[in-house]
Amino acid sequence: MKQSNTTETQRFQMGDRVIHASKPEWGVGIVATSSMGDHEGVPCQRLAIRFDRAGLKTVSTAFADIQPAGDRVGVVTEKESLQARDDGSSNPIHNASAREIQDIMTKIPDAARDPFSTPAQRLKETLALYRFTASGGPLIDWAVMQSGLSDPLTKFTRPELEEFFGFFEKILWKHLGKMVREARDVPAAELVQIRDSAPPQGRDALQRLHRSR
Repeated sequence: MKQSNTTETQRFQMGDRVIHASKPEWGVGIVATSSMGDHEGVPCQRLAIRFDRAGLKTVSTAFADIQPAGDRVGVVTEKESLQARDDGSSNPIHNASAREIQDIMTKIPDAARDPFSTPAQRLKETLALYRFTASGGPLIDWAVMQSGLSDPLTKFTRPELEEFFGFFEKILWKHLGKMVREARDVPAAELVQIRDSAPPQGRDALQRLHRSR
């Protein structure tokens, strides 16, 4: 449900720390500019946000799920934002046990498990997780999403990340099966649209799931 014009006006202001819920690998962003607009008669904001890892992005809250990342700060540089996130006191993973770290690194993100979203939306978010792979930049992007660290290689070696990702893939596979079962009442046309919008690895996973039945 969209908020009123007054609420939307006050929601995000210059200097706010935010995250893009669908792109957590972008890291924390700082709102650089904010202006009002509307989409199909519903108030929204047009935001220019400088993200830790994705640079400057212009988004509309009518389409992007922008959420607060913490207490509001003044306008800071990207370097200062990175230091604030990785100083050890702001991220619990630095003091977590080995078991807790494994749980953090292999947990399915909230967006794919949210009981308040629709089965179709949970399935779409689950398939979107297949944009990550066990090597290269996608592996680091995945590690950023899971750990909350802007540079996971300050905490983990690449082989450690690859091992965590292997466990994550197995958990994701089981979760995908559950999401497909929960989406059995979703109209076929909508399921086709979700499948077609999924990354290639997600579409492959759906085919493998279908063949395994």
